[in-house]
Amino acid sequence: MKRLYQSFLVLFGSVTIAATAQNFDSQKHPLKIVAFGTSLTARGGWQGPLAEKLSACLGWSATVEMVAKSGAPSSWGLEHTSEVIRLKPDVVLVEFYANDAALNRFTSVSTSGDTIGAIFSSLRRGLPDARIIMQIMNPVSGMAGMARPYFSLYIDAHIRQAKANGVEIIDHRSRWMSLSQNELAKAIPDGLHPTPKAATSIMVGPLAEKIGGVNCSS
Repeated sequence: MKRLYQSFLVLFGSVTIAATAQNFDSQKHPLKIVAFGTSLTARGGWQGPLAEKLSACLGWSATVEMVAKSGAPSSWGLEHTSEVIRLKPDVVLVEFYANDAALNRFTSVSTSGDTIGAIFSSLRRGLPDARIIMQIMNPVSGMAGMARPYFSLYIDAHIRQAKANGVEIIDHRSRWMSLSQNELAKAIPDGLHPTPKAATSIMVGPLAEKIGGVNCSS
């Protein structure tokens, strides 16, 4: 029964994506995106360029608003889902694993997975027509990486919950890892937070294509 329910959610998500894309194309109403997450969102610097690219390639206005906080764990995200829902976005971009994975947060992998699952479920209920997209952000290194020795396990737990809830996923890691070690060090100088210029270069193109479709492909 659980597998049947999960299959229904995935199918529902696919239908919602198609319906949302058709709605954008036919009505050409302003496209509202909410970026929901941690400092990787709050300090990202990619939101403005993403709005500009989508506006240009879609031919009508796109905006990106933020509900994000530096240092926020997934529990903070769960407390603020109502704020996202009140904004009534067409698309929600979500990332909340990075701080949960830090040892000093004392958040287990299972707790983190359960919490992001609750976030996805709450967003689904409150925004039944919106696209919800989980972002897998940049790699971590140096002291930031040492503080997160089980980083990949948290990502995997969030991926499982995204799939179970019919949430789309965009994984930026391969584009980051295509950089040389020297380029990567310059792009993410503290080992955790990319510079806005680097984040824009890596993330905006794939995000625009994911959200806007073939018209927005680079």
